[in-house]
Amino acid sequence: MSTLDVVRRVSAIANRYFVVWVLVFSGLALAAPTAFTWISPYITPLLGVIMLGMGLTLQPVDFRRLVERPRDVCIGAVTQWVVMPTAAYAITVALALPPELALGVVLVGAAPGGTASNVMTYLGDGDVALSVAITTVTTIAAPIVMPAWVVFLAGEQLDVTFAQLFTSIVQVVLVPVIAGFALRYFLDRKAPELAEAGLDVFPAVSVIAIVAIVAAVVGLSKATILTAGATAIVAVVAHNTIGLGAGYSVGRSTGMSEDRVRTCAFEVGLQNSGLAVALATSFFSPAVALPPALFSIWHNVSGPALASYFARDEESVSSSSPAIHADD
Repeated sequence: MSTLDVVRRVSAIANRYFVVWVLVFSGLALAAPTAFTWISPYITPLLGVIMLGMGLTLQPVDFRRLVERPRDVCIGAVTQWVVMPTAAYAITVALALPPELALGVVLVGAAPGGTASNVMTYLGDGDVALSVAITTVTTIAAPIVMPAWVVFLAGEQLDVTFAQLFTSIVQVVLVPVIAGFALRYFLDRKAPELAEAGLDVFPAVSVIAIVAIVAAVVGLSKATILTAGATAIVAVVAHNTIGLGAGYSVGRSTGMSEDRVRTCAFEVGLQNSGLAVALATSFFSPAVALPPALFSIWHNVSGPALASYFARDEESVSSSSPAIHADD
C-alpha cells in the first residue's frame, strides 16, 4: 500500500467519525480543561488552515457557475444572509440569553456558509455545483456582510469596530481561500499528482483543526457550560433547525428543482461556525465562542441526519417509479 493510499484511508476514517472525535474531545476538555486551553492562541491560524483547504477545492469552473446560474445562487445567498442573522437575534430575545451567549449566537448567524454544506449536499443527493457556488459567494462577501450584521444587531455590546472585524475576516478567510485557489490552479498545471494528494490530505487536516478548536473552546468555557450550557444548546438547535427549514421552504417556493431545494436547505442552515469561534476568541471571550462551538458540533449531527433522509427519500422515489422501456 502506497503512502497516498494510507493517507486516503486515514482521511476517510477521520471524516467518517468526525462527530465522534468532536464529542470525545469535548468530553475530555470538560474533564481536563487545561489539557486543551493551550490551543486558544492558535484558533485563528487553525481556521486559516481550514480556509486554505477550502480554497484548494475551488477551480475556475466554480466561478463560471456563478454566471451560469445567477438566479439560484442569488436566492440561496440572500436567504442565508437574511434568515440566519435575523433568526439569531430573535432567538436571543426569545430565550433572554445572557449578553455573551447572545453575541455568540449573533456571530454564528452572521457567518457565511461553511464547507460542511458542500459535503452534506453531496451526501443528500443535492446540486453540489450550486452548493459550492453559494458557499463561494457568501465567503467572498463575508468581510462586508458579517461585520455589518454584527454591528447592527449587537452594536451596543461591542468594543470592536466594523473596520477591525472586516480586516480580521479578510485575513482569516479571504486571504487563505485565495491562496488555496491559486495553489490549486498552479498545481493542477504543474504537478497534478501533488494537487490530488493535497485534496486527500486536507480533509483530515480540517477535521483535526476543527476538533482542536472545539475542544479548546469547551475547555475555556467549562464554567459557562455548567451554568448556561442547556440554554445555549437550545438556542443552537433552534437556530440550525430554522435555517434548514427556511432554506428548504424558500427553495421550494421559488420553484427550484428538488436537488437544488436540498442544496438551499444546507446552504442556509449550515454556517461557518469556525469563523465565529475565531472572531469570538480574538475580540471577545470564551463564553462568546461557546454557541459557535456548540453549533460546530450540532450541525455535524443534524446535517448528516438530514442528508441521510434525503438520500433514502431519493432511493424510495427511484424504486417506486415505473420502469421506462425503450419502446415506451
